[in-house]
Amino acid sequence: MEHDRTYTAFAGDRRVVAGDLKTVVLGVKQRIDRGEPSTVLVFDDHDGSQIDFDLRGTPDEVLARLAAYPGLMPDAARRAGPGRPKLGVVCREVSLLPRHWTWLEQQPGSISVALRKLIDDARRRGQGKQLARTVRDGASKFMWAMAGNLPNFEEASRALFASDHARFKGLIHDWPVDIRDYLERRVDACARLEREATDASSAS
Repeated sequence: MEHDRTYTAFAGDRRVVAGDLKTVVLGVKQRIDRGEPSTVLVFDDHDGSQIDFDLRGTPDEVLARLAAYPGLMPDAARRAGPGRPKLGVVCREVSLLPRHWTWLEQQPGSISVALRKLIDDARRRGQGKQLARTVRDGASKFMWAMAGNLPNFEEASRALFASDHARFKGLIHDWPVDIRDYLERRVDACARLEREATDASSAS
């Protein structure tokens, strides 16, 4: 499972548990077993997606099913094929024009090393912008699920995608406190990633 990801559960408009996947799932199960009256929704803090779990049985049974949850398995466990799987290396066909092969053959090290370096360099340059988009899209998904009927929803959505974070915070100021605080944290993370991406582009 992806231990670096965090999740947040809401019962109605109240944040009830947050943390790693195991903590959140067991916390949600405990509340439901105690008769939580509100619908409980679990969100992936990274991309805003809603996560559903089978909470039947004992905590150990829930965790056993969780270990095979689709999309939460390590990449290496999902991949098959030639390469060096223990190192996470997978072989796939690459089609290039002759001039591309000629250039690659002139680079230090093997062609595979040159390709990996090119990809890593491109990822570093674009990662900040991509992560900022993911966080912004995740905040939007959360808003649609939790705040679609709240005042200023449409205006707040426009401010979110315009990166007008100050206006966004002003528009959601009167929303339920846990929903507002969650969104403000996501927007602050988005703003930080956008600044880092701008700084990285300026430095390159």
